[in-house]
Amino acid sequence: QVQLVESGGGLVQPGGSLRLSCTASSRRSLDYYAVGWFRQAPGKEREGVSCIRSSDGMIYYKDSVKGRFTISRDNAKATVYLQMTNLKPEDTAVYYCALDPICNRAQITSLSGSWGQGTRVTVSS
Repeated sequence: QVQLVESGGGLVQPGGSLRLSCTASSRRSLDYYAVGWFRQAPGKEREGVSCIRSSDGMIYYKDSVKGRFTISRDNAKATVYLQMTNLKPEDTAVYYCALDPICNRAQITSLSGSWGQGTRVTVSS
């Protein structure tokens, strides 16, 4: 079973930037599966933020992060990145990645009931 480990979170001021990493335990896994980034803010449900497909390279973003977040993948490193710029307090959440989510224009959804520890992002002055 492929495991994903998130890292790169931290405390940043509004307008700042962070780059999150999602590294898979199996180097070849990212060759075959889409990967999605999700987040869960305190008191809120987990939501899809961005995803990238392996089959055609298509990328999708939640509307509120378009133009600020960029997802990319380095299959050789078995890592998917989420570059976040112009961060806002409402981006504060624990960020998770997931393998093989539903990844299309209409939704970014993980059907897996299993999540890693995530990485915490706090945007505050």
